[in-house]
Amino acid sequence: MASLMSLPFATYLIFFFTLNLMPMPCFSCPQEHKEALLEFKTSLTENLLAANSTDEAMVTKLLESWNSSLDCCQWNLVTCHSDAASASKHITGLDISYLVLNGSVPSDVLAPLFRITTLMLLNIASNSMQGEIPGAGFANLTKLVYLDMRENRFNGYIPPQLFQLRYLEYLDLSGNFIQGTLNIPAEVGNLIELRKLSLRRNKLSGRIPLSVVSQLRELQVLDLQDNSLSMEIPAEIGNLVNISTLSLSNNNLSGGIPQSIQKMSKLETLALDKNILNGDIPAWLFELKELKNLHLGGNKLRWNNTNVTITPKCMLSQLSLRSCDVGGPIPIWLSNQTRLDLLDLSENRLEGAFPLWLAKLQVGILFLSDNKLTGSLPPPLFQTRSLQVLELSRNNFSGKLPEDMGENCAVMILMLSENNFSGPVPKSIANIYRLLLLDLSRNNFLGELPIFKPDALLAFVDISSNKLSGKVPATFGLNTTMLSLGQNEFSGQLPKNLSNLSQLEHLDLHDNNITGDFPTFLTQISSLQVLNLRNNSIRGSISGDLSNHSSLRILDLSNNLLRGNIPLSVGNLIAMIETPDIPTNLPDAIFSFLVEYDLIVNWKKSKQGLSSHNLDIYSLLDLSKNQFSGNIPSSLGRLKGLKLLNISSNELSGSIPLAFGDLESLETLDLSHNNLSGQIPQTFAKLQELNTLDLSNNKLVGHIPESPQMDTLIDPNIYANNSGLCGVQIQLRCPEEHPPSTKTDESDEKNDTWWFSWATAGIGFPFGFFSVVVSMYVVGYFSTVATRTRRGSQCVWQR
Repeated sequence: MASLMSLPFATYLIFFFTLNLMPMPCFSCPQEHKEALLEFKTSLTENLLAANSTDEAMVTKLLESWNSSLDCCQWNLVTCHSDAASASKHITGLDISYLVLNGSVPSDVLAPLFRITTLMLLNIASNSMQGEIPGAGFANLTKLVYLDMRENRFNGYIPPQLFQLRYLEYLDLSGNFIQGTLNIPAEVGNLIELRKLSLRRNKLSGRIPLSVVSQLRELQVLDLQDNSLSMEIPAEIGNLVNISTLSLSNNNLSGGIPQSIQKMSKLETLALDKNILNGDIPAWLFELKELKNLHLGGNKLRWNNTNVTITPKCMLSQLSLRSCDVGGPIPIWLSNQTRLDLLDLSENRLEGAFPLWLAKLQVGILFLSDNKLTGSLPPPLFQTRSLQVLELSRNNFSGKLPEDMGENCAVMILMLSENNFSGPVPKSIANIYRLLLLDLSRNNFLGELPIFKPDALLAFVDISSNKLSGKVPATFGLNTTMLSLGQNEFSGQLPKNLSNLSQLEHLDLHDNNITGDFPTFLTQISSLQVLNLRNNSIRGSISGDLSNHSSLRILDLSNNLLRGNIPLSVGNLIAMIETPDIPTNLPDAIFSFLVEYDLIVNWKKSKQGLSSHNLDIYSLLDLSKNQFSGNIPSSLGRLKGLKLLNISSNELSGSIPLAFGDLESLETLDLSHNNLSGQIPQTFAKLQELNTLDLSNNKLVGHIPESPQMDTLIDPNIYANNSGLCGVQIQLRCPEEHPPSTKTDESDEKNDTWWFSWATAGIGFPFGFFSVVVSMYVVGYFSTVATRTRRGSQCVWQR
């Protein structure tokens, strides 16, 4: 064993994984090992059965060979090594990763495995295991070289017993819920063979321990990104001279970049982005000859703009200098970086034109958004199949896009919003077969849109805020999930073949010239979550089958010509009752770019953005500025998930339903400019979240309800132009009064339609960019991932 453990890590793995290919004597595995594995199988399946997990059947199939009649060294997922000296076999490897994909199992199911003390490799990654890491059990596995526990639900602290495994070379605890201060005990010195330590995506806090940088001299990979680590990076970190990957991204690290990093002659990847590091970016970083990936964006670091003669000794594959105060033209020294696959210079002060040399450099992923770049785009930019992501939003680019831009281009993400591009949208864009996301919003494009084929991969389309005209286009791929066509000059009726977009979740057509009756065929799109038809000329009534939209949580029909009663069936919109977490149909490759997709609404009398991270908790209904009449249906009171309800500026009459007191999540309510009469229901006292209210310009009378929350709504404009209201909110004493009637107006139960209006509200899609992800939606197209967060573009709904 000692000679085996002295092998380099890579050599050991080659040796380990070829054990099964070597001829072995006919020895059987120890009976106690077989019993331990069978006990583990039984415990796992019993837990899954008790939890009604759908994984139980899959686990049973994967472990079908685990039975007492077979030698356990012949079982699936088990690796053994023969020991001729002792005429026996030992289990040395167990790969039981990805067994449990749904639900969860307690970590104590691992207990039987700790009796197999000959284990050298144990992989339990991605099994939804929860609970504390059983340190006492792992202390028995003294021969472990490789331990992979990533992507589970382990919590608590890292047990010190793990740092007593003296032969351990690979330790991956990333993607769990491990918390507390990252306090590696003194026993870490025992891990003299440790090559990889990954604790990414946990909840660790505190400073990076000096014990890591002073004792783990064999480390090749140190990955602590996506935690809450703070303080400065230890000045002694350069002692890790064998490091090839140092990833500390997305923490709260401060201070400057340590000078000692210069000693890391083998460093290939340095990821320090998304911290609060400050100071100048040292030029010596580009003298590290092996450096390939450098991510410094999203800090308070500054690029020395006078250092224009930099001559890198490295050949970079990835470079992120986002928000690093890079000014002037795009640095010319980058023209020699011929292997660049990812370049992120967004959120800087770059000026001038898009250089021709950059267009010919064949960068795969290019971020230049949020700068001051001008001029037109050089045609060679789109004459390469290496370009995968192009993000140029929020610059001053102008001119027409090349008419043939789609003939040779294979871009997947194309984002050109908030520039001054003009002319027609090139028809050849429809020929870009890999295109998943297209954002041309807030430019000056005119004319008609190109026709996409039904089998197009395109999932996200935003062409809002342009001068496009003609009939509303419906010629998009059947995979389209988000479609934003608002603030253009489209006219005519909505085409019925929009209903063919069965994956559609967001449809935004606000501020156009759309006419005709309300499009009842939209009820055929069961996946629809957001529908915005605000500020058009749609007429007619709303059909009762609107409730077929089981996913609809945001509905804006305000400022149209709709009439008739609000249907009772409105109260059956499930997503406005429970606001469930409805999964998106968007491919992961796109969703990673929509990190800050916002819903911009007229919220609390001002426009605010609601983050997509919490969008599942918002439900909005706006039917304002139409011609709806009759009573307000009491069924609206069932919409307990509503955050905003606006049915103002209609011709509604009768009393306010008592059931409105059941709208427990309501924050904004606008019933103004109607013909409502009677008293404000005393049930309003139950609305503990209500902070924006408008009941003005009705015929309401009586005592304004009192409660800790209602008593804060003291603006007299809330109650203005009613005939007889009184109460502490308007400092008007009420005469002796009779208890309000609890009799409901049953006539409203005869209504058969309802709808919702959301005044001056809108949706924006501010796109955020992390470092770009290493594996995108279409297999093999992306080789790297760089996730970034960005705010700024609000391009879908009215701002």
